[in-house]
Amino acid sequence: WIGILALYTVHKGQFNCPGGGLLHSYLLVLLILLASIICALSALVYISMQGTISNPGPRKSLPKLLYTRLLLYLPEFIWAVVGAVWVSDSSVHCEKTVINVIIGTVIASWVIIIFTIIGVLIVFDPLGGKKTFYLTDTVNRNLESSQSGQLLYNVKNTATRVWEKRIRLLCCCIVQDDDHRVAFTSIAELFRTYFSDTDLVPSDIAAGLTLLHQEQDKMESCPKEPEEVLCHSPSSLVADDLDIELENAAHYMLFAAAAYGWPYYIYTNPFTALCKLNGDCCGNRPTDSDITGSDRHNFHFGSILKITGLQYRDFIHISFHNKIYEIPFFVALDHKKEAIVVAVRGTLSFEDILTDLSADCEDLTLEDVLENGFVHKGITQAANYIYRKLINDGILNQAFTIVPEYKLVIVGHSLGGGTASILAIMLRNSFPTLRCYAFSPPGGLLSKSLADYTKHFIISVIVGKDLVARLSMPNMEDLKRRIVRIVANCNRPKYQILLRGCWYEVFGGDPDNFPTELDGRNHDALTQPLLAEESLMVHRSPSYSALEDESHLNSPPQYPHLYLPGKIIHIVEESSSRRLCSSDIKYTARWSKESVFSNILISPKMITDHMPDVVLKALNSLTQEHGSCISC
Repeated sequence: WIGILALYTVHKGQFNCPGGGLLHSYLLVLLILLASIICALSALVYISMQGTISNPGPRKSLPKLLYTRLLLYLPEFIWAVVGAVWVSDSSVHCEKTVINVIIGTVIASWVIIIFTIIGVLIVFDPLGGKKTFYLTDTVNRNLESSQSGQLLYNVKNTATRVWEKRIRLLCCCIVQDDDHRVAFTSIAELFRTYFSDTDLVPSDIAAGLTLLHQEQDKMESCPKEPEEVLCHSPSSLVADDLDIELENAAHYMLFAAAAYGWPYYIYTNPFTALCKLNGDCCGNRPTDSDITGSDRHNFHFGSILKITGLQYRDFIHISFHNKIYEIPFFVALDHKKEAIVVAVRGTLSFEDILTDLSADCEDLTLEDVLENGFVHKGITQAANYIYRKLINDGILNQAFTIVPEYKLVIVGHSLGGGTASILAIMLRNSFPTLRCYAFSPPGGLLSKSLADYTKHFIISVIVGKDLVARLSMPNMEDLKRRIVRIVANCNRPKYQILLRGCWYEVFGGDPDNFPTELDGRNHDALTQPLLAEESLMVHRSPSYSALEDESHLNSPPQYPHLYLPGKIIHIVEESSSRRLCSSDIKYTARWSKESVFSNILISPKMITDHMPDVVLKALNSLTQEHGSCISC
C-alpha cells in the first residue's frame, strides 16, 4: 500500500501516456481497496488478541470481521484481473518504471489470493458446528432413534473423509495402490478419533506446548523424588553388563545409520561426501552382492561402504526397494564381532511415514511363544515383509552357509528399530542366540507381555527426551489432556503466551509464572474437566476414556497401552546448556524402566535427540569415556 501510494504521489498528473487513464483509476481504487483490507486485518488482529483461549466472549464479533474480509476478496480478485489485463495490453506505452511496479503489484496480488485459497482449503474444517453432535458419553448414548444414530454415523464418516482427502493431498506425489488406500483410511480414522473431541486450533496447541515446557522446567528445577529408574547403586556385574552393551550398541549403531544410505552420509559430511561418493561409486555395480531396488550411481551402496568400513564381499543382500509396509534393509557379515547383521532402515520417505502412522493394533500370533499380544500394525507388516525375504528367499541360509559359527544380530533406528524388534521376535525360535539392538524405537510398539518377553534378547537405546520413543496413542491422549488443562487454566491472552514462549525457547531465562495445572485438587477432582475445559472438549474420545478405564484388560480399546521393546538403556545429558546451540555435552547412561517413557516431554531437543547422528555421537562419547577410564 505504501509503495503504490508513493508511486501514485510521484506520478500524479503524469498519466498522459496511452493507457494512463485506466492506470490512474486502477491505482486510486487499489489504494482504497488495500486500505480497506488493512483496516479489516487490523481489526481482526485486535479482536483476536482479546480474551483468553477458553474465554472467547470478547472475540464474539470476530466472525463478522472474518466474513467482511472474505467479501473483500471479490473486488481484490476483480482488480487483480484488471491489473493483469492492463499489463498485457500492447497499446500501453507508459514509463518502464511504472509498468514494472504494476507488474510487481499484480504478481503480489495473485500470489496472496492463491496462497489464501490454498490455506483455506488446508485448514478449513467442513464439519464446523457438526462436532457438537458428538455426545458426551460413548457408553450411555441414547441411539434408539435411528435418526440420531444415522446423524452420528454421518458426522464420523464426514470427518474420516476430510482427513483422508488431506492425507491424499499430502501424498499426491507417490503412486497409490490398494495398500495405500487402506493405509489412508486407517490413518484418517486415527486422526479423526484423536482430534474429534477437542475444539483447539494449531496456535492453541503451540501455546499449550510452550506452557507445558515452562511448567516442566519449573518442576525439574525443584527437588525430585527418586526417579523410576534402576539407578540404585548398581553391582559391578550390572555396571559391566551396561558397559558391554554400550560398546556393542556403539558398534552396531553404525550399521543402523548406514541403512539410511547417502542422505545420512551427506548430512554428516556435507562438504566432502559428494566428492568421495563421486570418486568411489561411479564404477560398475558389484556383482558379489545381491542388490535389489533403485540405487542410481551406486550412491546408497557407496555410502554404506563408507559408514560401515566393510568390503564389497561382506554384503550378502541389499534391498533399496521401498513401498508402504516394505522398507529397505541389508544383510552383511561383521567379522569384527563375528555376526551376521540385518540392518533395517528408518523413516526416510512418504511411504515410511504411512507405515509409521498405521498405528492400529493387531495380534501377533507365533508358534511356541506363549507371550502373544498386541503390536503396531504398520511396523508388524514391515517386519513380515523382511521375514519373508530372509527366510523364503534363503538369504539367512546363504549367510550361515558362509559363516556357520557367526551369531545373528538385527539392528535398526526409529522405524527400523521397531521393525527390527518385531522381526527379532519372529526369528527368535529359529535362532535362539539372536540379539537385537533397537535405537530410538517408537514407544507404542508391543503389549506388556511381549515387551517383557523381549527383555532376554533386545536392547533399546534412547537418548534424552526423544519424542518418538514416547509416542503412543495413550501418551498422545495424555498430552492432549494436559494441553487442554493448562490452556484452560491460563488467564493470559494467547499472543502473550506465544511471544513469551518464543523468547523462552530462543534465549532461555526463567520459566514464566503463568497459571498452570491446579495442584491443590485431589485425583478424583482432577479427572473431571474444569468448566473452561468443557468449552474446549466436545466429547471424550474412546482412546481418551481408555486412559482411566482399567477394564481394557478384558475388552481392549482400539489403541491399548503399548511399550518399548526389551531392556532399555537411557542416555541423558549430564551437563550442558539447555539451548540447542550448546556443544559442550557430557552423557551418562543407565538401565531404565518403560514407565519412565509414559509421558511426552516437551523440549527443544525432543526432535534432535531422535536423530541417528546424535544417538551415534552419544554412544561414541560414552564408549570413549569408558575406554579412557580403563586406560587410567
